Amino acid sequence: MESIANLKAFRVADYMSRRLITLSPSMSVNEAIRLLLEHSISGAPVIEGETLLGVFSESDCLKGAIQASYHETGIGSVSEFMTTEVQTIDAGSSVLEAADIFLRDRRRRLPVMENGQLVGQISRRDILRAMDDFARKHTL
Repeated sequence: MESIANLKAFRVADYMSRRLITLSPSMSVNEAIRLLLEHSISGAPVIEGETLLGVFSESDCLKGAIQASYHETGIGSVSEFMTTEVQTIDAGSSVLEAADIFLRDRRRRLPVMENGQLVGQISRRDILRAMDDFARKHTL
């Protein structure tokens, strides 16, 4: 019987999403909300050119709405509310490392980097797919 620890051999690059929905910093929060809803995602990387500037999440949308309501102003742009201290993971990391970050730091998704470039995104659901693949190949 093999241990779930053997998930260490499963790489983030093999389970991440490569087809990213990205946002621009100048996009309005309302436009970003529509994109998140349209694609049924809870957040997306914010990029300019090929540079990762931040991550914009459902929580950031709520911050924008509350602030606009409180100040009775327009909701503003993605750059005003995005998280700029972005936690990322390397494409070569194990899915077990990603799972640890998700649990420890209460993240839902992580941008995936390779050689300093954004190449994908991995989510909790992607980790579950890796666990399911492992379970199908091995007896836990």
